[in-house]
Amino acid sequence: MTGVSLGLRTGSYGSLQLIQNGNYSQVPVLVRRPSKTLLYNPKDKERGCPYICRHLGRGKVAMLLMLLCGLFIFVFGCFTLYKGGNIENPRAYAISTYEAIDIGGTIKAKLKDNIISRPTPLPNRHKSSFRDPPVFHLESSYNLKGKKGSSSTAGHLCDNFAFPPPPPANRRRTGPRPCPVCYVPVEQAIASMPISPSESPVLRTLTYAHNENMFPREPEGGSDFGGYPSLEERDASFDIKETMKVHCGFVKGSRPGRRTGFDFDEEDLLELDQYHDIIVASAIFGNYDVLQQPRNISRQAKKNIPFFMFIDKETEIYMRNASILDSSRRIGLWRIIVVRNIPYADSRRNGKIPKLLLHRIFPNIRYSIWIDGKLELVADPYLILERFLWRPNATFAISRHYRRFDVFVEAEANKVAGKYENASIDRQVQFYQYHDGLTHYSRAKLPITSDVPEGCVIIREHIPITNLFTCLWFNEVDRFTSRDQLSFSTVRDKIMAKVDWSINMFLDCERRNFVIQAYHRDVLENMPPPSPPVVVIRRPNPPVSYKPPTKKNPRHGRDRRSGSRRHRKVVDNVVMNQILI
Repeated sequence: MTGVSLGLRTGSYGSLQLIQNGNYSQVPVLVRRPSKTLLYNPKDKERGCPYICRHLGRGKVAMLLMLLCGLFIFVFGCFTLYKGGNIENPRAYAISTYEAIDIGGTIKAKLKDNIISRPTPLPNRHKSSFRDPPVFHLESSYNLKGKKGSSSTAGHLCDNFAFPPPPPANRRRTGPRPCPVCYVPVEQAIASMPISPSESPVLRTLTYAHNENMFPREPEGGSDFGGYPSLEERDASFDIKETMKVHCGFVKGSRPGRRTGFDFDEEDLLELDQYHDIIVASAIFGNYDVLQQPRNISRQAKKNIPFFMFIDKETEIYMRNASILDSSRRIGLWRIIVVRNIPYADSRRNGKIPKLLLHRIFPNIRYSIWIDGKLELVADPYLILERFLWRPNATFAISRHYRRFDVFVEAEANKVAGKYENASIDRQVQFYQYHDGLTHYSRAKLPITSDVPEGCVIIREHIPITNLFTCLWFNEVDRFTSRDQLSFSTVRDKIMAKVDWSINMFLDCERRNFVIQAYHRDVLENMPPPSPPVVVIRRPNPPVSYKPPTKKNPRHGRDRRSGSRRHRKVVDNVVMNQILI
C-alpha cells in the first residue's frame, strides 16, 4: 500500500521500516533544509538590537546618518523647486498664496486688478497648501496706457516683477502680513506724474448745496453739518449728469471751515487755500491715537509735499501739556491744524470729514493720500502714487479688506465687535437691501473683487467724478452709521452703473507694505507693563569624582556564543541517538 503525503514532510522514505527490521546501516542520513519560517530567531534579534544601539551612539555612525538625512532633504527640495517651475504665472501664484496667509486661511474669491483669465474652482478652506491657485493677468497694472505726462508708455521697470516665495507658516503669527510691492526710483516716479488732470467721465462741473434744507424731514435724514438731504435728493444724486449740485457737508457759512462747523483759524485757512500737487493728510480726534511720524521720505517729498494733521481741542490740550506741540504748530513733518466747533459728538464720525471731504477742505490740490491717525507712513508719497494711481491709470485707489468682502458679513462682524449700535447697523443694511438692491457678494460681480474696503488709506486724484463719489459716500455716513465700510459698495456700484469708472482695490498686504498699523491710545494705556527680564542664577555643578574606565573582557560575549553553539550540538546528538534507539 502506497501512502499519500499529507503535508508532513518527514523525509523518511521507508526508513522507519528499516529501523524496525534492525537494518541500521541502510538508514539514510537526514539532511533537512531549514524552512524559511525558521530563519527568524528571536534570540538573534536580542543579540542584534544591543549591537546596533551600541554603534549608533558612536560619533562616526551618527555623523553618517546626519549626512544621509541632509542629502535626502536636498534632493527632495530640488525636486520640489523643479515642480514649481511649471507654474504658468508665478507672480499670480505668489499673490494668491500671500492672500491666503493674509486672511488667515479663509480662502474666498480673490482676484487681482479686476482682470480674469479663466474661472477656477475655489480651493478647499481646510487645505494648508494650494495646488491649483487662480491665475490672473496682472500686466494691466503695469501698463501706463499712453497716459499724459508718463515717462514711458512701454517697458516699465516693474513689468517683470515676480513675487518671492510667501513667508513660511508660523503658529505665533497667523494674522495678515505685508507682501512685496515693486516701486520705481523716486526720480522716475516724479517724472511719471501726469501733466494734465485725468478726464472725468460724463461729469464735468460739480457744485455743492449751501444753506438748504436746514431741518430734518425724515427720521434718519442726517445732521446740520450735512444739510439733511431728503431721500428723493439722495436718489437723484446718483443720476450722473454733466453738471450736478449735491450735498457735501459744510452747508452753512460762507465757505468750508468758516462758521460751518469743523472750523479753522484764519491762519490755517490761508494755508489750506494754497495750491499743491500732492498732500498727505491724517487726523486724531478725542485724543484717540498716538501721532506717528513718517519715515523713508525722500528729500523731494519733504520739500514739495506738505503733511497735514487735523486735531480737535481735546487732542491739542494733551499735546501741549505733554510738550509735544508748541507755537510753531509743527511736529516733525506734520503741520498741525486745530479744528474748532466739531459737528458730531462721536470722534470717529468727525474723522470721516477730512477723510472723505479733503477736496472741500483743500480746493486747490491734485492728489491726496489719506492715512488714519493710527498708521505710520513708511514709504515715499511719490512711490505710492506712482504704484497705485499713475501706473494702473486709476483715479481712486483703496485696499480691500484682508478677510471680509461681503457687506452682510461685515455688518455682522461690526455687531459682534460692538463697533456701533446693532439696531442701527441692521436698519442700514436692510435699507440697502430693499431700497438699493444690495446682494451678497458673488462671482457674478466680477471684475469687482470685493464689496468691503479697508478704508484706513485712500489714494485719489481730485477730479469731479472722485469728488462726487466721496461726497455721496459721506452723505451715507451722515445719514446712517459711521461705519463707512457698510456704505462703500452701494455708492460705488450706483456710480459705476451710470458711467465708465472704476476703483483700484488693491491687496491689503500691499497696503501693509507702506503703512504700519499701531494700537489706539486706550489700548496702549491698558496694556500691562512689560515684565522685567528673568535673571537665571546657575549654581555650580558639584564636583564629580573621577573613576577610571573598567576594561571589559572582549571574550566574554564570544565565550557565551560558543558555549551556546556547543549546547545546541549536544542536544542535537542526544535527540538523534534517541531516534536511532
